[in-house]
Amino acid sequence: MKIHLKKLCPSDGDDIYEMLQEFPENENGFITPALTSIDAYKSWLADNAASGNQTGLVDGWRVPQTIYWLFIDGKPVGYGKIRHILTDKLLADGGTIGYSIRPGQRNKGFGKILLSELIKECSDMGIEKALLTIHKNNTASIKTALDNHGVIEKSSDTLHYIWIRCC
Repeated sequence: MKIHLKKLCPSDGDDIYEMLQEFPENENGFITPALTSIDAYKSWLADNAASGNQTGLVDGWRVPQTIYWLFIDGKPVGYGKIRHILTDKLLADGGTIGYSIRPGQRNKGFGKILLSELIKECSDMGIEKALLTIHKNNTASIKTALDNHGVIEKSSDTLHYIWIRCC
């Protein structure tokens, strides 16, 4: 199996667009853009590529983030985002890392691979610890985080707050 983590770039192709169409718009708190056209997709790519190069808050409220695509054997199977800084809001819900696997590719271990690769990227960015906020009913993601050396440091009524050491 050939694993490749690719950073989002404005020239990403139709294979990524097609994958994004398969995701629900909001699943377990992970927001996937509702991209209704190729033009909207290209605009979204450009905006997110620029966000990854920002420092401080973008537009006064959004944190810079870098998006990555996970390819297995040349096909996109999922994506993840690393938020470069955490606001109080992201400490409460959102965290450092968010990720999702293409619905037709779930339960194959790709989530564990993707999270592991994102943790390596966090380390390369100088992020020492990454927070994942995971809904308590999302047992697959909880297991994935714990399998990647995550520690549940606290819980709310709906979320587990799982920290993973990156460096």
